[in-house]
Amino acid sequence: MAVLSVGRICVKTRGREAGSKCVIVNVIDRSFVEVTGPKDLTGVKRRKVNVSHLTPLDKALKIRKGTSDKVVLSALRRSRLVPFMSGEKVGKRKGVAKAEEADSP
Repeated sequence: MAVLSVGRICVKTRGREAGSKCVIVNVIDRSFVEVTGPKDLTGVKRRKVNVSHLTPLDKALKIRKGTSDKVVLSALRRSRLVPFMSGEKVGKRKGVAKAEEADSP
């Protein structure tokens, strides 16, 4: 089984949506895939993404190629992954540097 296949849950590592989780809905070629959040859940819009900007996770959904956001959301509910997907962004540590600066004399 390919690591980046339809239904695989990933974390975006680059761009404005970095740290957000998404689901692969279509494999375009070796370098690009189409992902969705869905936007209502994670804030990730359906778009074409370079595979080097994704980190695959160990979780996957059973969905078909090109599945709509509505079907992806229902698959997430069936798999009980909605809390996992809507959790905090991965790798984002906002305010940590400011807090460390405030502690130093």
